[in-house]
Amino acid sequence: MLREEWHVIGHVAEFHARAGEFLRSRPARHNTVLTDVERLRVRGAHQEGGESGVFGVLESGGEIRAAFHPTPRGYVGATPLTPGQADAAAALLHRLGATPAGVVADHATAAAFARAWQARTGAAPEPFWRTHLYRLGTLTPPRSPAPGRGRAAGAADREPGGHVVRWCRAFCAEVGERVSLDLIDDGRWAASRFGDRHFTFWETPEGVPAAMAATTAPTGGMVRVDPVYTPPELRGRGYAAAVTTEVSRAAREAGAAEVVLYADPANPVSNALYRRLGYTRLADFSGYRFPAT
Repeated sequence: MLREEWHVIGHVAEFHARAGEFLRSRPARHNTVLTDVERLRVRGAHQEGGESGVFGVLESGGEIRAAFHPTPRGYVGATPLTPGQADAAAALLHRLGATPAGVVADHATAAAFARAWQARTGAAPEPFWRTHLYRLGTLTPPRSPAPGRGRAAGAADREPGGHVVRWCRAFCAEVGERVSLDLIDDGRWAASRFGDRHFTFWETPEGVPAAMAATTAPTGGMVRVDPVYTPPELRGRGYAAAVTTEVSRAAREAGAAEVVLYADPANPVSNALYRRLGYTRLADFSGYRFPAT
């Protein structure tokens, strides 16, 4: 059996150079790592020290088998790890004096890392996020689509009183996404995780926005749809299906080999909708917070 060894990298550019090919080899499963790394690269170009952090690649037989990285919000993000690999990564970070806010990864990896971190620090991890990851197969538009048309969001929509900002805030309040909610309330929507997304509305025939969806920039041949939002008073009319179809089709036509999205396991309506549109469940992801020690 080939020996596995974690190697520490201190700069996102070097991490991208060494791990990029591996991350792009499974863009759907690695979607969060890909988009996080891209955000860190962009942030580093505009903020001193923004590209620094503790990154890691697991090598065996001259090939990269796994990786971890600091997320833009201070968590550890990782590709799928075995319990032994997660334990070794936690041990390495602990020796280096790292103090991550938590871990976000596929469920098995996140749970294994959280257990390993607790064993070293005594801090009991707090689960805060659980989601299904879906990947688009054959796009299947609704047989009777909602009337209206898609429209790309403009600059006015991104102003503080615009639909994008207001609906992003409503989405965050509904799902309990505190970090982005606080940024929006502080007038810093552009600094939230939504600030670099491409937004599309589904408008009624009268030109009134009825639903909204966003996509990440293409990264490694992958695009993620996130978020999808319909105001409560407009739900149940097919608008979410229409706007999700619109952005999914656009991503495919733009050349994305993989189109993915996350769905709340507690929301059977959205899960059923995505399956009808041609998305298939690929994996479960989880997040754990680590209390300060």
